[in-house]
Amino acid sequence: MNTIQFAAIFDMDGTLFQTNEILGSSLERTFDILRAEGNWAGITPLAAYQRIMGVPLSVVWETLMPEHPDHIRQQADRLFLKCLSQEIKEGKGQLFPYVLETLSTIKELGISVFIASNGLEMYLEEICSYFGLHRYVTDIYSIQRTAEGSKSDLVRMLLNDHHIQNAMMIGDRKSDIEAAKKNSLTAVGCQFGFAGEQELKEADVLIADFRELQTYVSNWLLTCSG
Repeated sequence: MNTIQFAAIFDMDGTLFQTNEILGSSLERTFDILRAEGNWAGITPLAAYQRIMGVPLSVVWETLMPEHPDHIRQQADRLFLKCLSQEIKEGKGQLFPYVLETLSTIKELGISVFIASNGLEMYLEEICSYFGLHRYVTDIYSIQRTAEGSKSDLVRMLLNDHHIQNAMMIGDRKSDIEAAKKNSLTAVGCQFGFAGEQELKEADVLIADFRELQTYVSNWLLTCSG
């Protein structure tokens, strides 16, 4: 495989995709089914999920359903992914503003675009297909690719697989910033995602929307090239 000199690695949920627009309804639909089958009592734990958004789904169900057996958690996982996919197909989710323009600009600058996400492959593919992201994205790395289930390990795998020399990681959660730092990448923190106030404090730069990223990427490219 050829060496890639410059790459921009994006998280998906809360970075490219406004997951919050479909999260509540998908989770509600999931727990409606669980309640109907007698596998859940009480309200849907949306607030609890929002606090941990961005972690692998296995951790989600362990957190939301700590007293439930594995087969019920696995059922919830399957139902949730199905509901998310249906919501995307129904056009209820949206990318953040200026995502497509920014990805186009980055690609025109000769920077390869990747996605590294804690989301599962089917879910990421659904988003990319619906919004036409494949025209910009070189490869998509789901957390399913690494047995360790770590964003840092996933990014390391991506870098090694594609022989990437210079890269930045763009994300909205602490795990994205940690993945950048552990792999000696530039860390760009997105203030419009799910991050709490302290999660992005180690980022090299913070952006309020993707127009700011376009400017930063151009300067970053000049610095790396110099």
